[in-house]
Amino acid sequence: MTPMAHGNDGGGSIRIPAACCGLVGLLPTRGRTPQGPHYGDIFSGLAQNHAVTVSVRDCARLLDATAGYAPGDPYVAPPPARPFADEVGAEPGRLRIALMTETWRGASVHADCVTAARDAAALCERLGHHITEVTSPIDGVRAARAFAAVWSSGVAWEIDDWARRTGRMPSPGDFEPLTWALAEWGRAAKASDYLLAVTDLQRMARTLAAFMADYDVMLTPTTGEPPLPLGTLDSPPDHPTYGFKRSGTFAPFTAVVNSAGQPAISLPLYWNGDGLPIGAHFIGRYGDEATLFRLASQLEAARPWAGRRPPVCA
Repeated sequence: MTPMAHGNDGGGSIRIPAACCGLVGLLPTRGRTPQGPHYGDIFSGLAQNHAVTVSVRDCARLLDATAGYAPGDPYVAPPPARPFADEVGAEPGRLRIALMTETWRGASVHADCVTAARDAAALCERLGHHITEVTSPIDGVRAARAFAAVWSSGVAWEIDDWARRTGRMPSPGDFEPLTWALAEWGRAAKASDYLLAVTDLQRMARTLAAFMADYDVMLTPTTGEPPLPLGTLDSPPDHPTYGFKRSGTFAPFTAVVNSAGQPAISLPLYWNGDGLPIGAHFIGRYGDEATLFRLASQLEAARPWAGRRPPVCA
């Protein structure tokens, strides 16, 4: 209905809806867009702000308008060599692309999502890029546990922050069951538990960065399943953490990238037999949105998506 819509992504919340709606969704590099004036970071650097867009061009132009260091920011992304809009349509060269179709834990995913990633890889290969199949370079189980610890602590922090800002005392009736359950989980953790989780995520980030030294881009499915019916991820009062656990199965690829602080983009290159879009998830090196924009615009030109609509749409 609009060419772009704001979103924030702490574990995939830009890229996942983009994949499910046939749109472009970019997670910028940590520190690329400022979070101020109220916040320095969100959830220890997990969350970044940007948008879902119809085109790669608009995605790049919006980032040009919003990117930059604000004095006092806790993270600073490497400055781009030129405007991101100038990368759209620029020749990407012959890229080394690592293809991973199993999750970071080494688990299999829905056949449609594997097909989507392989189809994107085949298109990249036809455009002259080199594809290498890889397996997860990190301990996915440990990363997931650390992410959950930081996330639940962040939910508790966010509720307490707004309670302080508004002067209102929060109660369970103010929140969905999952939100309150995560906050209780976060409040039960010790400060040392939180910092150990941050340590684990930072160690994982170093491992992934070292792995990416041999590749320009990494390619995975964006989601582990095709778009789900509404209500699938709801958490009933008698099972308040259901949605959080179920979302880990539905979207097992995206959160690791938030933890690493690297940029990633979901592109709507594949549609399954039910006419539903399934995203291809391209992960860039830290600070290198430029390569993602060059590759994404090349893929958009080779397989345009702007006119495609899923069977259920606004």
